[in-house]
Amino acid sequence: MVYPVSYNDYAKKTPLLDRFIRYALIPTGSDPESAASPSAAREFDLARVLESELRALGAKDVTLSEKGVVTATIPASSGAEKAPVILLNSHMDTSPEASCEGIHPQVAEAWNGEAIALDPENKIRLDPEVFPELRRHIGEDIICTDGRTLLGADDKAGVAAIMNAAEWFLTHPEDPHAEIRILFTPDEEIGRGTDSVDVPGLRASYGFTIDGGDVGGLESETFNAATARVTFTGISVHPGSAKGKMVNAAKLAARFISLLPESESPEETEGHEGFFHPISISGGVEHAEVILIIRDHDRKLFEEKKELLRTLVDKMNEAHPGCAHLELRDQYYNMREVVEPQKHIVDLAFEAMTSVGVEPIVKPIRGGTDGARLSFMGLPCPNIFAGGLNFHGRYEFLPVRSLEKSMETVIKIIELSARKS
Repeated sequence: MVYPVSYNDYAKKTPLLDRFIRYALIPTGSDPESAASPSAAREFDLARVLESELRALGAKDVTLSEKGVVTATIPASSGAEKAPVILLNSHMDTSPEASCEGIHPQVAEAWNGEAIALDPENKIRLDPEVFPELRRHIGEDIICTDGRTLLGADDKAGVAAIMNAAEWFLTHPEDPHAEIRILFTPDEEIGRGTDSVDVPGLRASYGFTIDGGDVGGLESETFNAATARVTFTGISVHPGSAKGKMVNAAKLAARFISLLPESESPEETEGHEGFFHPISISGGVEHAEVILIIRDHDRKLFEEKKELLRTLVDKMNEAHPGCAHLELRDQYYNMREVVEPQKHIVDLAFEAMTSVGVEPIVKPIRGGTDGARLSFMGLPCPNIFAGGLNFHGRYEFLPVRSLEKSMETVIKIIELSARKS
């Protein structure tokens, strides 16, 4: 068993790591139940920090909108003024699926391959038998949680990588680079990150989200995505005289979930395979609610999944007329159809990774990014790795080397784009 040390006691801190930890300690969980924009006022806490730091570094056109969106410009270096303008994007919010309050980062130094004791008292550990992706990082320093919260590498690792790259170019203006547009968004985790983004106003030719997982990840395919809310209305009667009268909404909700195909769930799928994923169930006898997400890379299969939901709701209403109501909303679509015709963008990232000693891993995203929506808004925007893994929960971790390579890749992309132009 490996017992990590508190980040406070970690002896190999760097400005990049300190920046990431500083951002991670700011709670920014988004709120899917809120209609506000951003959904949680606390998202402004990090946005204001980033706005202030960008101004202090000397970035131009720094803005923080009333919707919590941060933008800034790094002017092109001399001779690269005609190079295509590149957007760099990461999101500031963290997933509402796990607590972001009171994060206590720890470090397993030169990890030896044994399970990491996140919380020894409660026997919570990060075990490579359960999470085999850990084994790619034997011998590396690994930042992890204390087993009580998420870490926030999704996507504050990406934010830190972009900010360090911004600092590099602002303090090394002689290093060739195109004009860089920076975009930090709120509410990505609930599918609303780009709702208020003025894409034409960004004046970018193409961009990259730095919102991927393990080192080397290069992704130009996303799921097609939708969210569904199914509400159930029951009839409450004293249980002693309920026969033939009571309709239990909680049981209807449970029955509905049981009708979803088990083979099409996140824990049973991989690669290009899609799924249904109930993320919450709540209620009682008179009222219950199920919230779920639908994902598939194939647009036809995606539409079939949505149609299956409608069919299941109709089936529930056949048994108990008017008991079930479905609200279905598309979130984003597979960006492949936008990015694929612009293959040179992916080739640029591929070359940048190779140049900094990273083996590119080209694969579909089993998730989503703001880049998917930006792509369909007219700005092709593939995704590259930020380095973290096991997002959205207490087992999230970030290998130090992976974060460093993410930053190096971002810098190299900008340099190569200027030289090619």
